[in-house]
Amino acid sequence: MITSTPVAFLMTLFASASVHAVQPVPSSQPAPPAQIGVASFNLAWAGSQQDFDRHAAVCTAVNWCDTRPKREKGQARPTDEAVQAARQCVADTGRLAGGPEKASMMVPCNAYLGRDNAAPPTSADYAAKLAGLQATIADLIEKGGVKVIAFQEVRSAEVIKTLLGKHADRFGTCDAPHDGFQTTAFAWDKSMGETGAKCSVNEDLAVSDNPGAKDAHKVRPGLTLELEWADRRLSFLNVHLKSSCANIVPTPIYQARLLDDPNPACQVLNRQVAPIERWLDSVAQRSPDFVLLGDFNRRIDEEAAANIRPGQVRTDGSNPAGVPPQDANGKVATRYLWQELNDGTRALKQVPLTNVDTGCRGFTGLDHIVLSGALAARQAPEIGSRKTAVVQQPGQRIDTSDHCPRSVTLNF
Repeated sequence: MITSTPVAFLMTLFASASVHAVQPVPSSQPAPPAQIGVASFNLAWAGSQQDFDRHAAVCTAVNWCDTRPKREKGQARPTDEAVQAARQCVADTGRLAGGPEKASMMVPCNAYLGRDNAAPPTSADYAAKLAGLQATIADLIEKGGVKVIAFQEVRSAEVIKTLLGKHADRFGTCDAPHDGFQTTAFAWDKSMGETGAKCSVNEDLAVSDNPGAKDAHKVRPGLTLELEWADRRLSFLNVHLKSSCANIVPTPIYQARLLDDPNPACQVLNRQVAPIERWLDSVAQRSPDFVLLGDFNRRIDEEAAANIRPGQVRTDGSNPAGVPPQDANGKVATRYLWQELNDGTRALKQVPLTNVDTGCRGFTGLDHIVLSGALAARQAPEIGSRKTAVVQQPGQRIDTSDHCPRSVTLNF
């Protein structure tokens, strides 16, 4: 729980949400369709205050070293010295944390350093981040009418309960147990079905980042939330896919990469394609109304706009319909994620981004909301989604998040 004095002080600073009264519908008019707000929010390594204090104790002892090899600007790959320094950091951090398994449940030492590395972050700095997350979530609920939130980069459902603040009793929560600090989680308004709600973990998405290696880690699992609401079964699929293989349009910073790229990150994302396809097929059979949302770490909007012909989707030119065949390591002959998922065997619709708050910064193009064809058919043609700026105080040393929450209001 967040109980420190800095948090209480910061909560007062952030408390600014207002609740809008709902106007009754005149009896002469037909009742409007049932509506709910749905959001996806990457919380950027969100744990408890105690998680941070443990993190700071270990990281201070290892001089806030970086477990990933540093690559200088213009370098194609890190130097041997940088690789060795990272390996030493991994060894020292693991020893002080109590072993590799416990170290994997700790945030890397560089995670909260941000743009200002003049001094290590303090407990008060982390309290400010948590206060900002709590205020941002309160705004989604109170101002945005959001009733279902898919979270990424969070430690546990217990952290979500804390961040829900005064709304905690209204919402149910669940998470996907994982052997790493980051996982996926849901919060949903209990008015949508407190007893009928069901969460289930998709372990198949947690593929190995290096098949066959003794020190390999698994990437994040997926999480499904099923609700019975408005006389329908609704399913929400929460993903946080492998990072660093994001775009097909090159930028000054990021190289364009397809899913058959030899880059290690692309190879991991490639192995997540078949599990996603099977998951979609399974959910679609029992719940035609579903929402796939989360941090895709892939510009599927760029892929959708690229006018890729079916024969270009797979390297062997085969029809992309159905789950692609996998090799012994789970790799598939797929170049494009969106065209593989939206392959004609099921209809999917990306909800376009139509509104971005002033002050919303951080990663762009990675967080998406995708509707099943059945659900999309009941929406207005001009349906769009919004990115809401996170609540953050001037001079805050640890960013509230490097993602803005993305939300949409859906008709049922």
